[in-house]
Amino acid sequence: MALVPPYIENLRPYEPGRSIEDVRRTYGLTRVAKLASNENPLGPSPLAVAAIARNLGGLNYYPNGGLDLRVRLAREFHLKVQNVIAGSGSDSIMSGIIRAFLCDDDEVLTTEAAFIGFQVLARSRGVAYRTVPYRDWHYDLEAIAGAITENTKIIYLANPNNPTGTIFSKDEFDEFYRYVPQRVLIILDEAYFEYAKDRPRYPDSMHYRYDNVITLRTFSKIYGLAGLRIGYGFAHEELIANLLKVKLPFEPSGLAQIAGIAALDDREFVEKALELNARGLRTIGKSLREMGFEVIPSEANFVMVPLDSAEAAKSLTEELLRKGVIVRPLGAFGLPHCVRISTGTDEENRMLLDACREFGVGAECGAPLPVVAAR
Repeated sequence: MALVPPYIENLRPYEPGRSIEDVRRTYGLTRVAKLASNENPLGPSPLAVAAIARNLGGLNYYPNGGLDLRVRLAREFHLKVQNVIAGSGSDSIMSGIIRAFLCDDDEVLTTEAAFIGFQVLARSRGVAYRTVPYRDWHYDLEAIAGAITENTKIIYLANPNNPTGTIFSKDEFDEFYRYVPQRVLIILDEAYFEYAKDRPRYPDSMHYRYDNVITLRTFSKIYGLAGLRIGYGFAHEELIANLLKVKLPFEPSGLAQIAGIAALDDREFVEKALELNARGLRTIGKSLREMGFEVIPSEANFVMVPLDSAEAAKSLTEELLRKGVIVRPLGAFGLPHCVRISTGTDEENRMLLDACREFGVGAECGAPLPVVAAR
């Protein structure tokens, strides 16, 4: 009998993006712009940092499993504490969902080239993992609804989607939900919620408090707390009760919870981050298109750029690295001909665009696939 199940043996682990120090060392650079991991270029919320500093003396005590944050989130969103869960990033809660609700004969359904973190977690369970192609780089909710079978247990939808940055609308979700049986759990991954929430078309999942919908959000993006690993989720109290059974006893960490609570009050920081991101999306999108690139319109804090081949994407990534700009190639997601570029500070965005102009990559690698060629 094999020690490791074949679905684990064949699983490719999640690979994080290149670090600033690694790129500095490899290419002999002094200045590096990391535009690969959708992090907040302004750094962490100042209120969160101050709260951490005030509470460093309590590191000898175990945390309370996120209870304080759950209470604060329940008050913020007018819920009961029993409707809220906190974890070490939203992907930790996602892992709990996989453990709590999937049985051997169940299947997971989502779009192809979905968020790589979900792909790894879902495939690690060894159940059937089924996908539906994008339609113009958007979730094809009609096709996903048509692909539901008697074995479908979980449908994963990210809105805005990573890596494309696109959203589906209220009307599209309402129509989709009509065809989803109550026995099927819908994961609405809203890691980039704050960037899209003011769009009239955007279906804020807090307005869809259905018994079979689980909302996931994070402090990693707009609040700049990616390094602390703190996320949360909303769902029917029965679903939360079962997730609490499989959650690690003391996650999230005490400092992460304290930081998250403080960050929720940092409205000024959030507005500043949103303003910077909107400016970055406009600048990067307009400039890259003028160079001949296809840039997928985004509602998040990054853009996706399809190129004419996997070789072109690799060439672009390597050339930008040599100039100190880190972007994310999307081969692991299932899109080897695409790269994802996060928005940065104004200076970092200029570094990106200057590097593209200097190397002439628009002319060399631009000729992108039409949007309709999504695989």
